[in-house]
Amino acid sequence: MAIEISATSFHVVDLETRFPFHFGNVAVTKIPKVLLRVKAEVDEKSQDGIAMGGLIPGWFYKDPEMDLDAGYRSMIDAFRSAADIARTLSPRPTAFAFWRSLYEEQHEWAAGTDCPALLWSYGVSLVEQALIDAVCRAKNTTFANAVRENAFGIDLGSVYDELASADPAGLLPDEPRRSTAIRHTVGLDDPLTAADIGDDRPDDGLPLTLGEHVRETGVNHFKIKLSADLERDATRLARIGDVLADAGVEEYRCTVDANEGYDSAGEFRRHWEALASEPALAAVFDSLAYVEQPLPRDEAFTAETRDVLTSWADAPPIVIDESDDRIASAGAALSYGYAGTSHKNCKGVFKGIANACLVAHRNRTSEDRRFVVSAEDLTTVGPVELLQDLSVTATIGVDHVERNGHHYFAGLRAFSNGIREELLSAHGDLYRRHEEGFPTLDIRDGTIELGSVLDAPFGVAPLCDTSQFTPLEMWLETVSN
Repeated sequence: MAIEISATSFHVVDLETRFPFHFGNVAVTKIPKVLLRVKAEVDEKSQDGIAMGGLIPGWFYKDPEMDLDAGYRSMIDAFRSAADIARTLSPRPTAFAFWRSLYEEQHEWAAGTDCPALLWSYGVSLVEQALIDAVCRAKNTTFANAVRENAFGIDLGSVYDELASADPAGLLPDEPRRSTAIRHTVGLDDPLTAADIGDDRPDDGLPLTLGEHVRETGVNHFKIKLSADLERDATRLARIGDVLADAGVEEYRCTVDANEGYDSAGEFRRHWEALASEPALAAVFDSLAYVEQPLPRDEAFTAETRDVLTSWADAPPIVIDESDDRIASAGAALSYGYAGTSHKNCKGVFKGIANACLVAHRNRTSEDRRFVVSAEDLTTVGPVELLQDLSVTATIGVDHVERNGHHYFAGLRAFSNGIREELLSAHGDLYRRHEEGFPTLDIRDGTIELGSVLDAPFGVAPLCDTSQFTPLEMWLETVSN
């Protein structure tokens, strides 16, 4: 197979959130979504593919003082660099080989900038996702089948030496999951009950409070944000437990996300043990699956961190997220005492497959530790981004996924009627028509159906017409210099 990319184009659509949410100290009320369309040559067959990403500089830089427009431009620079490099690459024998070459050349480009690894690799991943879509369409296959048949040429041993003799089919589940539980995010400032809303309730007919989500969607998996303020977190966790009890949720699973809030592993351990000793929090702690990224990304891999995590006998499972910024970061994390990593398409699809295979291999060979790949998101929404992300998480077998998008955005209300109807027609199991007419995620008994996602080439059945959105250069004229 010969793979190359001959053309790329970017378009943008601005989406407003239903209400503000936070990445650390950064409040977000609007997210521009970037759609990338590529023209790929797959075994001399020309085929378009698409991908979609979000401009959220706060997650990549975690700098509350950063000018938002400057952050947008930095992200666009990384995206355009990856697209430019992709068009200049000579044909590669496989999609995986193309991705590795693109990754290395984008790395060289970033070395002359202040672009963080999470961001420059996001540019690579955006191209990677569009290429995967094109390959699946050209070969008339689905993503899950292509992974198991290794049609992408995934070389696990080139990422992790211990997987040199393995292939994805031998380590991943035999079949992808055709449904998955939704893990509902409870942000630091998200309302738990009607008393928390005030006069700012969005007029969209969708659930807003934690109690409403439980009653209307039946969710019983939750992601709870921690502030790293011991007293505040203890009070918040107790309230969440009370709300779930009042809503009749007898059994649930939860994860907690510390968003790099603790200065050191020692500080996190002291806070965690104090919280775990509170009788009022027993129900929450009994339901815990894992803790996500408690330490700043530059503290995650220090000698002190390794000492604390490897000597902490009753530590909760801890996974990295923001620290997972290189191809083999997950493998490094396991050696530091972490239990695994998170998957997000923005961090790399083939990388996520390799990480899932590594975790599966370790779980088969380790007698005293269990490892995990979690499924998180970066406010992914349709008509493209969410579906491609779910295609990957279903393929690697994750049984519950965090979805911010269904909570922070009013479905696909911001998109054209043509896109709405196209998606409802092709993905009527994943979406339902809201009473006000727009498609919204169809969550029943806390679960979403993935059949149409898995039967599509790479999550998305229709090849979205990206030209109906604002061309990138035109959109940039609205961004301050």
